[in-house]
Amino acid sequence: MIIEFANTTPAWCPGCGDYSILDTLKTVFEKAHYDPHKFVLVSGIGQAAKLPHYMDINVFNGLHGRALPAATGIKIANHQLEVIITSGDGDMYGEGGNHLLHAIRRNIGVKAFVHNNQVYGLTKGQASPTSDPGFVTPIQNHGVKASPVNPLCLAIIEECTFVARSFSGDKEHLAAMMKAAIEHKHGFALLDILQPCVSFNHHNTFAWYKERVRKIPASHDPNDKMQALELAMQWGDEIPIGIFYKSKRKSFEEANEVLQKGPLVKHYLS
Repeated sequence: MIIEFANTTPAWCPGCGDYSILDTLKTVFEKAHYDPHKFVLVSGIGQAAKLPHYMDINVFNGLHGRALPAATGIKIANHQLEVIITSGDGDMYGEGGNHLLHAIRRNIGVKAFVHNNQVYGLTKGQASPTSDPGFVTPIQNHGVKASPVNPLCLAIIEECTFVARSFSGDKEHLAAMMKAAIEHKHGFALLDILQPCVSFNHHNTFAWYKERVRKIPASHDPNDKMQALELAMQWGDEIPIGIFYKSKRKSFEEANEVLQKGPLVKHYLS
């Protein structure tokens, strides 16, 4: 069973969507009977990056925007471990955007759970790469002018082998998406998780998301790249959640002859 450390209280604001993400991840581990010793949670810096501290599991904290290089190193050193990144939209799509592109290109077998609240929460409310145009912050006091990053479109175009989105306000759906990502066996998995920031984002609130999120119809074919892109470009009155795209190509570990001989940690130098 995954439990919070007895002497640790989550350092999040009351009402933060991170609580729901933490609780859902713990539930997934418990119901699926995952062995926490076979997992590593990796994070960068930010509110979302605190999540690994609240689980009884292997943890590695990297630098801001540098969760992916650390996760890549861990996965290559011992690809029998399941490596999950849990960080925010700034950490993964801003400072870590370049690493994200190349992790997808290499198809490293790690799972990225991105807490996307469309704002920098830890540093008190600056616009993030996913902030909506016109969003007013203490820094962008005339409103955001830049177009937001669309991480799902980016991942689909770069042939990411698992691309999904969920919402922290729908724990049953989120649990299903987490489990599907964890059990994905063909390389990199991106799960974008919409979540409210109650302190610094009063536009994209829980109610705002709740009114707009719509589950992707069962008729959607996740192997159809163009259909997946069309869905990923929808943002406004309706925001799709679910599995957008899946493809089968060799993961970095499967394509590497050295790793096929076994985990590097078990190799011996002659």
